[in-house]
Amino acid sequence: MTTPFREASIDLDAIADNVRHLRRLTGVQVIAVVKANAYGHGAAAAAVAALSGGATRLGVAEIPEALDLRRQGVTAPILAWLHAPGERFEQAAEHGIEVGISSFDQLEAAAAAASVDRPVGVHLKLETGLSRNGIAPGDWNRVLAEAARLERIGRLRIVGLFSHLSNTSPKDDRAALAKFEQGVAAAESFGIRPEIRHLAATAAAIDLPETRLDAVRIGIGLYGLSPFDDRTSASLGLRPAMTLRGAIAAVRRVPAGTGVSYGYDHRTDRDTTLVLVPFGYADGIPRHASGRLPVSIGGRTFTNVGRIAMDQFVVDVGDTPVSVGDEVVLFGDPTLGVPSAADWADAAGTINYEIVTRIGPRVARRTS
Repeated sequence: MTTPFREASIDLDAIADNVRHLRRLTGVQVIAVVKANAYGHGAAAAAVAALSGGATRLGVAEIPEALDLRRQGVTAPILAWLHAPGERFEQAAEHGIEVGISSFDQLEAAAAAASVDRPVGVHLKLETGLSRNGIAPGDWNRVLAEAARLERIGRLRIVGLFSHLSNTSPKDDRAALAKFEQGVAAAESFGIRPEIRHLAATAAAIDLPETRLDAVRIGIGLYGLSPFDDRTSASLGLRPAMTLRGAIAAVRRVPAGTGVSYGYDHRTDRDTTLVLVPFGYADGIPRHASGRLPVSIGGRTFTNVGRIAMDQFVVDVGDTPVSVGDEVVLFGDPTLGVPSAADWADAAGTINYEIVTRIGPRVARRTS
């Protein structure tokens, strides 16, 4: 079998298994978050896999993402929660997409998109301390009263109440939970009784059982990656779904003192073999991690040398026998002896979320 030139291999069974595991752990519904092309894994395929594993609803940031899933045949409930100023919700209503509401204006826009026999499904988002989207506490009564009225007259269907946690500390997250519970009580005082309340994403879903409520929103855990700095995927019972691999594009034997890549930031200190890996910052490889990125070739781990370029980077393999076309695994499941997305995040001074999400469209996705 020929090694692919550039490929992100996506294990859909891993995604389904991760959902099953987190459903068992939490005991509540799972909302599978497939925004940003499913964190780089391919939205439609990841959505179908997550649903097969028992997810009951999908989450995306924007309505266009939800519409694209509909075009690809995904019929499950979808929630979209980040909207452009002045967004209109007619297309969302037409395609049965639920919308997150963070302001009075958005509430009015959702009601305006309803038809006589088609109320718009909404999730009211309460600001509980993250200082991002969400209805400000000072506006809760006004928005909740109007939402209740619009539901009574058949313009809206209030599917959910939700918020988001900062993951700063258990104390901070419990304070946000208490604030959210105040909002739920306020909603109940207006006669609002949503189908689901959801607050926890992967980290809190695992670590703070009291935040699980009726449903948890699983993003990074869906793809088998850990949201914690001190715990691995394997220790959480999760399996990474993405393996980034390619074929060695060139092999060069060079003497000591040979400069490598732009600026000669690296010069070889001995006679050695350099291999060319056909990934660069155009493919989402973090250029600022030059000289620190681990890769696996022939079952051994090596670190790149020299600056990462737009389309390629160089690895010094010493005297290891290699050939053009040999497989190089950039990252994948570390239990299989290859670097992990977390290893790359450490090298780049970032988080594993960014590593997988930034893999560019030039890299073919292959599902298995």
